[in-house]
Amino acid sequence: MIAAALLFVGGHFILSSGSLRPALVARLGEGVFRAVYSAVMLGSFIWMLFAYGAAPVTLLWTTPPVLYWVPLAVMPIAAILIVASLTTPNPTLVGGERLLEDSAGSPAVGILSVTRHPFLWGTGLWALCHLLVNGDLASFILMGGLAVLSFAGMVHIDSRREAAMGAAWGPMKLTTSLVPFAAILSGRSKLDWRGIGWWRPLLGLVLYAALLHLHLLAFGVSPLPP
Repeated sequence: MIAAALLFVGGHFILSSGSLRPALVARLGEGVFRAVYSAVMLGSFIWMLFAYGAAPVTLLWTTPPVLYWVPLAVMPIAAILIVASLTTPNPTLVGGERLLEDSAGSPAVGILSVTRHPFLWGTGLWALCHLLVNGDLASFILMGGLAVLSFAGMVHIDSRREAAMGAAWGPMKLTTSLVPFAAILSGRSKLDWRGIGWWRPLLGLVLYAALLHLHLLAFGVSPLPP
């Protein structure tokens, strides 16, 4: 479990680092590098899930019943962020650099006006709220690893984009924020309700309802408080 988590989480940072990635791309080509990168990440993620399923239950803490309400309150927000991220062109995602190069307008559109890392905030919130209620060692490794990947990944992506794109990254950095609503509260941007639309939050809530309904069947554990 630990080895799989280290490969999955560490592999993201090492293979995409500013020192290693350019050398691998120069040797393999962009397309081959992305294929190898995706294969390593997918393989390590599957390995991590199988290891999690086979791991013995070693309790680290007993969860107070009141904390089981936290995922029920947080997961709708996480689901909306993930759906909005996957349905909004985002320069922070893989291959998204061209969006800034091809656009002359403000990049703070839709959910990006809230945060430029909506997907990672969604997965990070998912990991943290599940880490809180799963007090066993295997869950701590899995959820903790995903939380580290999500939140440290935001800083890592920003650093790589700024180093690679230089001034072209400026509009994204100035009009959006890593921390949700920080750019809006500082007056650097405005909430783009029209860009978010009504259907993205609705679809996020549908995803949440589906996860809630299928949780017991898929994972063998009821998401409802005991």
